[in-house]
Amino acid sequence: MDKIKVYFDKEKDTLDIWFGEPEQELISEEAGDGLILKKDASGLIIGIEKLYVAKSLGNAKNIPVELIVA
Repeated sequence: MDKIKVYFDKEKDTLDIWFGEPEQELISEEAGDGLILKKDASGLIIGIEKLYVAKSLGNAKNIPVELIVA
């Protein structure tokens, strides 16, 4: 894994976090509570999608972000 990619789509109110390449996604599996696991052909999780991000935070305009690198 070279980079973790994070995308927030304000119009769709979704947050995607990719550990692998998005174009390798073959399987989307709902894990509950607006969380979707993105998997490649071998079943390895390469990304996570969270639905209704701003709505669940109660704030549609500002999404607080904190990046912690350990």
